[in-house]
Amino acid sequence: MAIHFSVRSGFYADSVLLMAVARELRRLEGVHDAALVMGTEANKELLGQMTELNEAAQSAQPVDLIVMIDAPEAMLPLAIEKMDSLLSAKPSGGNDPQAPTPRSLRSARRMQPDTQLAVISVPGEYAAAEAWKALYSGLHVFLFSDNVPLQDERALKTYAAQNGLFVMGPGAGTAFLSGTGLGFANVVPRGKVGIVSASGTGLQEVSTLLAKQGTGISQAIGVGGRDLSDEIDGIMTVQAVEFLQQERDTDVIVAISKLPSRRIASAVIEQLAAGRKPAVVIFMSRELSTAPEGVYVTSTLHEAAVIAHALATGGDVGQARQQYTQQLAALALSAAEWRANLPEQRLYLRGLFGGGTLCEEAIGIWSGCVGDVWSNAPLNPAYQLKDSQHSQAHSAIDLGDEEFTVGRPHPMIDNELRIQRLLKEAADPLVAAIQMDVVIGYGAHPDPADDLAPAIARAAEHLPVIVSITGTDDDRQNLARQRTLFEAAGAVVLESNALASQFAAHLAGGQRDTARLS
Repeated sequence: MAIHFSVRSGFYADSVLLMAVARELRRLEGVHDAALVMGTEANKELLGQMTELNEAAQSAQPVDLIVMIDAPEAMLPLAIEKMDSLLSAKPSGGNDPQAPTPRSLRSARRMQPDTQLAVISVPGEYAAAEAWKALYSGLHVFLFSDNVPLQDERALKTYAAQNGLFVMGPGAGTAFLSGTGLGFANVVPRGKVGIVSASGTGLQEVSTLLAKQGTGISQAIGVGGRDLSDEIDGIMTVQAVEFLQQERDTDVIVAISKLPSRRIASAVIEQLAAGRKPAVVIFMSRELSTAPEGVYVTSTLHEAAVIAHALATGGDVGQARQQYTQQLAALALSAAEWRANLPEQRLYLRGLFGGGTLCEEAIGIWSGCVGDVWSNAPLNPAYQLKDSQHSQAHSAIDLGDEEFTVGRPHPMIDNELRIQRLLKEAADPLVAAIQMDVVIGYGAHPDPADDLAPAIARAAEHLPVIVSITGTDDDRQNLARQRTLFEAAGAVVLESNALASQFAAHLAGGQRDTARLS
């Protein structure tokens, strides 16, 4: 094998397309690895962590395409021909396949004058400029791009708020607007629960858990993972809450965030309390001991969905919480039975996550039962893994982090890295169980269970493999079918990431007070 680099000057392509092309190249017999990235400094740094860059790749500019193919020399012509074919293919979709593709926002607006929202996915260096164009045109913005400077994000959101517009993102993964899903969304029913979320997978988890209970979504607004930081000041979260409080189709509001600023978290809770609609809050890893009347603070995404369902259907919140706690107690007993069948030397948990928020939730739950948890995205910086490729003790790995996704699809799209890591962790005689999240829906892998089941079956010969599936039966992958395939492979399939995490924690930590995990 030899690694070959080439650079195509002035050749821009969307990162989603580049990841898809790289995935197809890796499927070619003889191709060991492939990556296609734009020549931004961030991409070059991450690519350099995979392999040493040649001079051409090092000199590439953000508008240049870097191609890396690890394959025998004889395979290169075929791989390059396949790549050229995929890069030149005309995108499908639209009402008229013969219609010209707009080359600018202005021409797109002329073709679709009634458009209200722009979806932007360009390198972070250029994302703000494109977002400004959209805002100045009176469009809401769904900003998929990452690596947007904080000062640009704040400026964009400040202008948007002053002009009655939304900036969803940067790094926006999911939204559900008037029945239409954006990004990695699921097929969920319309209903009376409105969601504002600084977490894409958190939004998906809550909305699909609500759907499983028969409760639908009015609007779900993703605001970007940094919105509740001190630097951004919760600008879009505040605007989204205000919108949902006034929106006639919304009866209950759910606010979701990864670890927020304490100051901003308190301000959002006060804003929710001042409204007339009941609200549920799940601020990951932020302990909130009390909340004002009408605001229900929860500790997991699953609990948030349970309480929101009770509020939306006129149910008893206290009874809903009690039933959730009983579910946890039953999990503890089941985990004890599994523990009894494991060799004594199998002590540690390993988590392989595609969703950053789901990884964070698992770490928080595990820590309450087994103690310190190492990660490439730890809650406590003292437990940062020195090398994310090698776990130690209890470890939870966010495989969706940039270090794993440069030049290759996100693990929600491509399972290759997770399969490799699953088999590696299962071979460790000290590992007691492996937990995985699987997210289905728009944009995700078309059949993850079919892809993952053989590896799970091999791993399950030695230890429990615990799987949660975020999705619904109406998603194209079909939740029920995915569950059946995973269970047939020997996996322990649980309804949510929180329940999977609690089962794993009890399995490794022994029987402890369930209340510590609820």
